[in-house]
Amino acid sequence: MQAIRKERRSTWHLVLALFYRNKVAMTAAAVILLITVASLLAPWIAPYPPNDGDGSLRLAPPGTPGHLLGLDDQGRDILSRLLWGGRLSLISAVVPVVISAVISLLLGIVAGYYRGFIGETIMRVLDIFFAFPAVLLSIAITAILGTGLFNVMLAMVIVRIPYMTRVVYTDTVIECQKEYIESAIALGAGGMHVLFRQLLPNVLTSLVVYATTLTGVTIITIAGLSFFGLGVQPPDADWGRMTSDGRTVLMQGAPHVTLFPGLMILIVSLAFSLLGDGLRDALDPQRITAASGKKRRMVSTVE
Repeated sequence: MQAIRKERRSTWHLVLALFYRNKVAMTAAAVILLITVASLLAPWIAPYPPNDGDGSLRLAPPGTPGHLLGLDDQGRDILSRLLWGGRLSLISAVVPVVISAVISLLLGIVAGYYRGFIGETIMRVLDIFFAFPAVLLSIAITAILGTGLFNVMLAMVIVRIPYMTRVVYTDTVIECQKEYIESAIALGAGGMHVLFRQLLPNVLTSLVVYATTLTGVTIITIAGLSFFGLGVQPPDADWGRMTSDGRTVLMQGAPHVTLFPGLMILIVSLAFSLLGDGLRDALDPQRITAASGKKRRMVSTVE
């Protein structure tokens, strides 16, 4: 048992080492961390209240004294609204993905392990959702539930579950064909033990990678829903709503009102995508095996 624990610790050390060597992934993680911390600290670091406007400085350009990124059509400080809007944009993307991941993990391992009536029923019901494009399904669900941030987040949970469950289900089916699962069952391990002690740790890594990448996609989707007025409602704003508000003054020589929230959506979604790629590479069994072999050769050379 001690040897197994030591081997697991060594494996995770190799995973961390591989991730740290990936400069792109590390940069993406740093960007996400920086923007997240800045958004959470918005009440303390934002220069102005997000909804306070100064009509005399309406559409002032970036660099205006006291307003680094300029002001919008109602004289509100764009930097302040970006910070406050970041809270809503990140929360509305991360929370649905996390909830979807938890539900999908349970559904996927149950369907993959019990591949009879239970598994087929779960997967056939979820297959219905694949008949509709994710974006159109999100719009339809939000239209039925009504506008607002909570309903958009609920729509995201409903839309993401089938895709994430499919990932877990596929990995579970593959893992169930391996010897360690057959050995556990032969030794009398119960279903709950196999599901949560054997299967869950081995399918969790691919779900984490997929969920990370999907968070970036969800940020874009929710921003799109807010852009069309289905998400956050005035006077609150997320980056999508700010982009929508800015389009009305785009041709009035004030592109910065739309530009900065649009850039935030692009940067954060891209960062999550690159972070997911970095996690995928770091958790790749072939890379871990190669790194482990290299480490053993170095130890042998030193000895």
